[in-house]
Amino acid sequence: MTDTLDSQPVPSTTAAADGRTAADVVTPELVARLTAGVAGSGTTACHTPFTGQKLADLPEATPEDVERAFRRARRAQRDWERVPVRRRAAVLLRFHDLVLERQREVLDLIQLETGKARLHAHEEIQAVSIAARHYGRKAPAYLRPRRHQGAVPLLTHVRELRHPRGVVAQIAPWNYPLELSVGDALPAFVAGNAVVMKPDTETALTAMWARRLLIEAGLPEDVWQIVLGDGPVIGPEVVDRGDYVSFTGSTATGRAVAQRAAARLVGCSLELGGKNAMIVLDDADPDKAAAGAVRGCFSSAGQLCISIERLYVHEAVADAFLERFVARTKAMRLGSALAYGADMGSLVSRAQLDNVTRHVDEAVEKGATVLAGGRPRPDLGPLFYEPTILEGVSAPMAVCAEETFGPVVSVYRFSDEEEALALANATPYGLNASVWSTSPRRARALAARIRTGTVNINEGYAPAYGSVQAPMGGMGDSGLGRRHGSEGILKYTEAQTVAHQRLLPMAPSLGMDQEGYADFMTRSLKALKAFRFR
Repeated sequence: MTDTLDSQPVPSTTAAADGRTAADVVTPELVARLTAGVAGSGTTACHTPFTGQKLADLPEATPEDVERAFRRARRAQRDWERVPVRRRAAVLLRFHDLVLERQREVLDLIQLETGKARLHAHEEIQAVSIAARHYGRKAPAYLRPRRHQGAVPLLTHVRELRHPRGVVAQIAPWNYPLELSVGDALPAFVAGNAVVMKPDTETALTAMWARRLLIEAGLPEDVWQIVLGDGPVIGPEVVDRGDYVSFTGSTATGRAVAQRAAARLVGCSLELGGKNAMIVLDDADPDKAAAGAVRGCFSSAGQLCISIERLYVHEAVADAFLERFVARTKAMRLGSALAYGADMGSLVSRAQLDNVTRHVDEAVEKGATVLAGGRPRPDLGPLFYEPTILEGVSAPMAVCAEETFGPVVSVYRFSDEEEALALANATPYGLNASVWSTSPRRARALAARIRTGTVNINEGYAPAYGSVQAPMGGMGDSGLGRRHGSEGILKYTEAQTVAHQRLLPMAPSLGMDQEGYADFMTRSLKALKAFRFR
């Protein structure tokens, strides 16, 4: 019933090309160095999805440990916010250099903790480096005091100041343990905040590696606190103590986080789920679109909020596109080596594998056709699943509307551009989309009508995400707020307006009575409009 991949490697260990294994990488010395300063009265463990073996024992926090972590962070934050912003920004620039110099060590950790291919792990290196450089260069401009026109020109001088919120509570997910931990924390730090972060326990080594490197770059140690523990137990303890909440994860959990933050009148930013669409127009290049679909659908085994799960192809190019897309997918190499070469790695957990299997099997039972993949690969490791293309998907199949978060894409044919737009927008999610066309003007016009926070033309997700001067985030059930750009740092600040009234008060003066003052202000307001004051 399903097609198999023709040329799969069959690795049986997590050994790299030079013979290194998980035990060679995650040594007791490394674990001791990374866990230094991490609060925890108990012990928990992390494992590698490649084999299921334990990687390390880690400190597990209690609610009391979380409270102590926040106390330390608050004390440290008071001193950190007094450091000039340019000195804070210099820490990020030093961190940028250290990440690039020592990337091999963290690439090994990312692979071992997430199961992803090394090239996809390197996407995290790229994203974090770009963010560190951007905020290291631009933070002083984003945060500088700004002058605004006052209520009465010349008499009212107004300045807008930006103050750090205090201690940011951050919940970081498992799928991008470097980028979605330190990458989101960097603008908070340079804005003068401290951070108490709860990363996923199974991918905590990567986050702790980033913490040690940022401390080496000059961040005071207590400014970044990490606590580990069971999500339903420790997560609320973190959320309930923050002055602002940054969360990346599922839509269901995001709603609960938003409710807890709202109950305390605390701001939050949420990047949540997606059911992202790719539209291939009738003038698209089938070869380039097929290659882009492989990247957009199967990077990090599809465990990416902005990856493509719905693929709409114009009937005029559908056959040519699918021939190329299926061939490229079947030729993908799966593997677990700690080296470049594999095109896709493993899923991260049994829960992810079960969800992917459920979606595909149910779709097939209800009439969908598997064009490529469609089965687990226990010969490669306990959590491997082939990159999968489905056709003939329709409601009420779960894969039609639910987020799969795995290497599965459903292909639909269309005949009219308006039809494709309606189908792409027929979802409560609104995170990312992709449009393929040889006409930039046509593609941009369609992109502007798609209800998503980002749209990529002739690529799946990387250009929009990597363009960190521009905001990135979701609409609808895909979240609140934005990362990157000015919004990505100003959300970690409180705006304060300081208005200085000079010479004359905002009240009757110079012998005017109330009626005379009202008449004077009326004439003044009309004059300001006539002279085009804003």
